[in-house]
Amino acid sequence: MTHGKLFALSDQHVAHAENRRVTEAIRPESDEDWLLVAGDVGEKFEDIAWSLKLLSERFRQVTWAPGNHELWTHPADPVALRGRARYDALVELCRELGVLSPEDPYAVWHGGEEPVTVAPLFVLYDYSFHAPGTHTKEESLRAAHAAGVVCTDEYLLHPDPYPSRDAWCRARVALTEERLAAVDPRYRTVLVNHYPLVRDPTRVLTHPEFAQWCGTELTADWHRRFRAAAVVYGHLHIPRVTWHDGVRFEEVSIGYPREWRTRPPRSPLRRILPGPAPEHAP
Repeated sequence: MTHGKLFALSDQHVAHAENRRVTEAIRPESDEDWLLVAGDVGEKFEDIAWSLKLLSERFRQVTWAPGNHELWTHPADPVALRGRARYDALVELCRELGVLSPEDPYAVWHGGEEPVTVAPLFVLYDYSFHAPGTHTKEESLRAAHAAGVVCTDEYLLHPDPYPSRDAWCRARVALTEERLAAVDPRYRTVLVNHYPLVRDPTRVLTHPEFAQWCGTELTADWHRRFRAAAVVYGHLHIPRVTWHDGVRFEEVSIGYPREWRTRPPRSPLRRILPGPAPEHAP
């Protein structure tokens, strides 16, 4: 019997022709392989649909957690939905394709030594990863503007009907905590989120002011509380492995062509389970 593997990627940014070719070349190793997509497939609805359809036809199961780019209301996108309405439309797209989203029951993957619950998450950020020397959201944003380091989300990611992105984040955190707490305690989890669940991975950013758009302190203990076998994330465009409280965190982004052209060649797929690949061992 063939046991599949659990692979992951993020930050495909398929609007770039080179990244689209990378996506077109992605293949599973077996018919049983699953794929975890940790956001930033693209900005336009049609690009997101193209990529998720392609991948869902190749892998046994695809799960998707949204990134900030999918949630943009991009001026070049004919789909002009904003905020939660756009997210809801993306969830419906996933359901049409058989792709699991954060709104679906968490699936259990049985390909390794023990079953694990695969949990795609959508919790956004709340500016609590403050810029150095600041202590409030307002101070942190002022520091970012002064440094010229401002995320495009401030102009294209609308929180409607919530009053702010951080209010949307808090609502998502509360909802997601409730769902994760209900996971069968017999199973460990693989937590899949666009943003790192802890702040530490952001400390290597070239522009530390950008960290405030990279997560929330509210999730800092989730890898322990919810029995994570691994945490998968993207967003930072710094693919690497870090360990926090004995839990493996995999940053799985492809990134922009100008970034990945400078790196040694590697597969866009990162193997999450079974085990870390040998080169990932701590």
